[in-house]
Amino acid sequence: MSTVPDGKKLVRSPSGLRMVPENGAFNSPFSLNEPQWVPDKECPSCMQCDKKYDFLTRKHHCRRCGRCFCDKCCSKKVALPRMCFVDPVRQCGECSLVSQKEMDFYDKQLKVLMGGGSFIVTFGTSKTSETMMCRLSNNHRYLFFDGESHFEVELSRISSMQVLTEESTPEGGNSRASGMLLHYKPTGSQDPQQLRMEAADDKKTASSWLAAMHKAAKLLYEARDR
Repeated sequence: MSTVPDGKKLVRSPSGLRMVPENGAFNSPFSLNEPQWVPDKECPSCMQCDKKYDFLTRKHHCRRCGRCFCDKCCSKKVALPRMCFVDPVRQCGECSLVSQKEMDFYDKQLKVLMGGGSFIVTFGTSKTSETMMCRLSNNHRYLFFDGESHFEVELSRISSMQVLTEESTPEGGNSRASGMLLHYKPTGSQDPQQLRMEAADDKKTASSWLAAMHKAAKLLYEARDR
């Protein structure tokens, strides 16, 4: 499935223009669905400051949470790539802070994940390992493992990720990410499998990749829970 071209289409929703995959099954696992807007009749006043709406005080819906606010409480327009909006969209104060923090992941961490890192990979209970380059696919849906062989894991089928750490100096102190333990179900199978990754020669790059993957896991689980 990873070889299927990911065509995009431009769609208009009440919230704004969105660039989404032509086939919804190919959505990024980090993406969020647009929320249902709170009906106008159910919000006679701002859901933040409780100011009553009238001819001068207009109501606005936050594009991330769908709740209703006055202009003062919902004035910021912030990028929201998790919902595939082309332009920054109106968000309430709380949601705008969350979206701004997520932009660090989209601006920096995704590039680290797609750039890849070198790991010693062990599948299941095998006693043999292979040095492989692991990277996130361009559509964010797969982890590619490339070495003497090729292997891929679909992010949506990962059930848990555990970051492994080691002391950064012989004297102790701060620990750094040194590996990761994944539990997943291969495509077409319901039998859980285990994959262990340990940093190879370039430990600094591998540690940065693992830290980015840890942040990706948080977004992945949040998207599943919504």
